[in-house]
Amino acid sequence: MSTRPTKDQLAAAHNATIPDVIAPDLDVLFCGINPGLYSGALGQHFARPGNRFWPALHKSGFTPRLYSPGEQDKLLDLGLGVTNVVARTTARADELTDDELREGGKLLVAKVLEYRPRWLAVVGITAYRTAFGFPKARVGRQQEHRIGDTHVWVLPNPSGLNAHWTPAGLAAEFAELRTASEDCRNR
Repeated sequence: MSTRPTKDQLAAAHNATIPDVIAPDLDVLFCGINPGLYSGALGQHFARPGNRFWPALHKSGFTPRLYSPGEQDKLLDLGLGVTNVVARTTARADELTDDELREGGKLLVAKVLEYRPRWLAVVGITAYRTAFGFPKARVGRQQEHRIGDTHVWVLPNPSGLNAHWTPAGLAAEFAELRTASEDCRNR
């Protein structure tokens, strides 16, 4: 498939799902809110041009170079994975209901308990607050929330629509998680 989906492919991607990039015992499992239509049409996480997830991964030191969404499976070799709170694709995250986010949070807990990553990094503070019932949570390490032995970190949403966070600010937040995950691995 081309790297730019057609209007028909985008329309057909509504309510689709894309496979997780996941394996047991990862260092960090990144968790988006839900895939957008662009990601659904391509079958790739954070695929929309302008999404700053891949640049933030690289600039923070998680990846040795800038990966493209089509290289998402290479993350496993680095001890990284990607999933979502809600699996179904939508045009906008605000199409999701609070009930969907809470149900997605329960499914995510089961997934984390099965795969046992050292860290779960939820990419989107509002979705995290709703999915897990922590309405006052802030970006960063969630001291009061662990899932089994998995530590939880919340990162800003890297969507290009989230103009509050600059590319440098996103990379700095991702780098804090990288440092914490390295410290955890070295213990």
